[in-house]
Amino acid sequence: MRFPPSFLDEIRDRVPISQVVGTRVTFDKRKTNAARGDYWACCPFHGENTPSFHCEDKKGRYHCFGCGVSGDHFKFLGELDGLSFPEAVERVAEMAGVPMPARDPEAEKREKQRASLTDVMDMAARFFEERLHGPEGAEARAYLRGRGLSSTTQQSFRLGFAPDSRNALKEHLADKGITKEQMEACGLVYSGPDIPVSYDRFRGRIMFPIEDTRGRVIAFGGRALSANIPAKYLNSPDTELFHKGNVLYNHARARRATAKGESVIAVEGYMDVIALAQAGVENVVAPLGTALTENQLELLWRIHGEPVLCFDGDSAGLRAAWRAADLALPMAQAGRSLRFALLPEGKDPDDLVREEGRAAFDALISQARPMADLIWTRETSGKVFDTPERRAELEKALRELTGRIRDENVRRHYAQDMRERVISYFGADQSRRGRGGDFRKGGQQGRGRPGAAPGRLAVSESLARSGMVRAATGGTTLREATIVVALINHPALLDEHFDKAERLTLTSPDMARLRSALFDAMAHGTAHEATAVREALAAAGFGEALEKAEALVRRARQWPALADAALEDAREAFLQALHLHVSSGSLHKELKAAELALADDPTEENYRHLVEIQAELRNIQATEALIEGFGLLSGRASQS
Repeated sequence: MRFPPSFLDEIRDRVPISQVVGTRVTFDKRKTNAARGDYWACCPFHGENTPSFHCEDKKGRYHCFGCGVSGDHFKFLGELDGLSFPEAVERVAEMAGVPMPARDPEAEKREKQRASLTDVMDMAARFFEERLHGPEGAEARAYLRGRGLSSTTQQSFRLGFAPDSRNALKEHLADKGITKEQMEACGLVYSGPDIPVSYDRFRGRIMFPIEDTRGRVIAFGGRALSANIPAKYLNSPDTELFHKGNVLYNHARARRATAKGESVIAVEGYMDVIALAQAGVENVVAPLGTALTENQLELLWRIHGEPVLCFDGDSAGLRAAWRAADLALPMAQAGRSLRFALLPEGKDPDDLVREEGRAAFDALISQARPMADLIWTRETSGKVFDTPERRAELEKALRELTGRIRDENVRRHYAQDMRERVISYFGADQSRRGRGGDFRKGGQQGRGRPGAAPGRLAVSESLARSGMVRAATGGTTLREATIVVALINHPALLDEHFDKAERLTLTSPDMARLRSALFDAMAHGTAHEATAVREALAAAGFGEALEKAEALVRRARQWPALADAALEDAREAFLQALHLHVSSGSLHKELKAAELALADDPTEENYRHLVEIQAELRNIQATEALIEGFGLLSGRASQS
């Protein structure tokens, strides 16, 4: 029986060769590196005491350096177990969970057609390459030179140019005997019942050939040269050869590069991959214009057990990292995880290597954080856990997340890791509660502060009325309400200042929750403008909290934060409030540190330091009043 090459490729890709070989040999623990898919054993084909038999999952091959045997999955089963080729295929298909194909003349015909379609795609790639280096490709060549890509790099990646013509490629292929049906099957032309005459899909674009794991061109990505074209990047449609969610750009080259032992790095776009390759970083791939899919994750893990996802340093990049972590978490196994590297804000890998060189990118990748760190940061950043209920809510969320992991051992270790993080995060509070009895026995609790609770600051009535201490004791300050309401009513501010908004410490629980809900809405792509944001918050149960915050802002006549204000006014008010809030935050930190120091070591010196901070707070009450009224300083409130 003749098996379609696509079927053989599929089962080989699904079953690592180490899984086939491992049924007949015991791998040497000292020489084997399972995380890299690199296995050693004593050769099953000849007697030996020192392991010289090597199999490599990335290549899907085995080789013995002693007797010289080598081959793939099927040859191993044929030569060692005496199976015929069809029997070996059936064994591997069973391991892969893929049903054997029935003999189907039509399927065999389609397989021949697939082979012919790859020939057509190669013809198209050569056509685009020739046009790039011809007279009509001058503008495209200038663009690529401006992006710093050498001619050698352009040739290595077979970059090309599609002329701004409806028929240039179509006529070229027709002259070579390619039929209309073949062009349509390759996705090279637009066609359909409502299109009387088919025409070229790619026009006026720099062309990036997309190859399969065997290096054959199966699709194209095209970047528009004109700024007036709505779709900056355009990919081939899904075809018999190409399914976008199952392919990684530069897969074949990256797999060869990682044979040196490096991890594989996933970036966001074609140009990032090519620029990094030119800088000497060849172990890089990219998804094809979409969020990472499960199949693409599987491809990454077949290359390396711990790929690094490197996203652009903006809010969209962070949301992409969150989505990837949510996707990967249930699939995590021993030797299968992710690490994350976030670029500096406003830069992509292409910018970084052109401006600062490869060393800057290598340093960034070396600091990539594990998936557990990303998940922990997302669940805790910008949130307040000042009550047992809120701490319990965090623990519940972490339990739900770790509960998604299907692998029992990994799930157990994640649960332990998150418990340890919670204990460490709240350790100071817990240690204070644990040592409360010591204070009482020492007779020093509340020294000089009759009736004061341990670990809390006794403040004067006038100080308690100030906006700064209202924030510390759980109330909502006007400044925090203004910041959060401005972000909700003007989502563009969140995209512009995501890092600042994320790092901002909000002492009001209601405002912290509102910001968290806003981040969730943005992360899941459900909110891109004010109406959608408000709908998402209402659906999540935060409608009442938003109404109260807006009422506070409206009473104080902080109109730039409201929905009717122009973006320029909102931006000015937001940045002013942000600056004032961050400036006053340092004093809060000093206050908290003084409380902790006094609680842990109730000496006269620590108490005197606390009193000094109290005095400083009293001295700036007048300034705090101005901070709360920052909107009035602009004179705009009088215009409302």
